[in-house]
Amino acid sequence: MEWPLLAGVPAEEVQHLLAISRRRRFEKGEVVFHRGDPADSLHLVVSGRFAIRLMTPVGDTATLAICGPGQSFGDLALVDPDAHRSATVEALERAETRAVLYSEFERLQGERPEMTRVLVALLGAALRRTNELLLDALYVPAERRVLRRLAELAAGGDVVLTQEELAEVAGTSRSTVNRVLRDEEKRGSLTLERGRTVVLDLAAIERRGRVMSE
Repeated sequence: MEWPLLAGVPAEEVQHLLAISRRRRFEKGEVVFHRGDPADSLHLVVSGRFAIRLMTPVGDTATLAICGPGQSFGDLALVDPDAHRSATVEALERAETRAVLYSEFERLQGERPEMTRVLVALLGAALRRTNELLLDALYVPAERRVLRRLAELAAGGDVVLTQEELAEVAGTSRSTVNRVLRDEEKRGSLTLERGRTVVLDLAAIERRGRVMSE
């Protein structure tokens, strides 16, 4: 298993991190933790995908992001032992993580101060991802945002989000998502099935997500 978010961290330190982690398995629809729960562990995603969700001021549930293999969630748990979860995380399919408890990481960091580089890499990756999504929201047209999020999700297999959820992740309306998906279906790059979107030509969707010229 490769961890792009730990690129640049010596392999030995990555192995030390994985050595103290605990395997966690989740079924589809299972909640990993709720907003407000004690933040006691970081999760490195081995397989499957997870939805990060928040309750809006009007009582609706909004999907903020999707985490898949090679990514992580709950990073701040390794920084503040008194922190609480800022969002709810739910498995979208059968999934597995490697959970790293704050107490275990603190002990390891005491024995090996160089493990601080792992923490910096994790937080840096999270910040870069947040910045990318912010730039997309501010400067990228809605149609391209839909295609970009669709391509990211399809890289891990069929897209199991509803059109409403994809709209939330892309920061646009369901009608825009439906129009983009129907256009792509006409192009032959995907098929729409009950409860999922099957991507047939990921490269084409990625290309159109970069430049909407077709």
